[in-house]
Amino acid sequence: MNLKILYFASLRESIGLSQEEIQSSAQTVGEVRNELLAKGGRYLCLQRDQAVRMALNHVMVNEDAAIQAPAELAFFPPVTGG
Repeated sequence: MNLKILYFASLRESIGLSQEEIQSSAQTVGEVRNELLAKGGRYLCLQRDQAVRMALNHVMVNEDAAIQAPAELAFFPPVTGG
């Protein structure tokens, strides 16, 4: 499925993108996170030992949230400033 991924604040700066579209076979938010982490490099800011919040289609979720297309997944630090 095609997913729109959004990155905010320090995550946007670390990854170097504000958004991207990816093809994914993931069934949950946690699986998407795993796919991104597997890319390594700039995506390592999404590691589980980092404070990262997630929203699926504008609703705060945890990693167990199921994904159905069309989907927009946002990653951001707990405190996001202007």
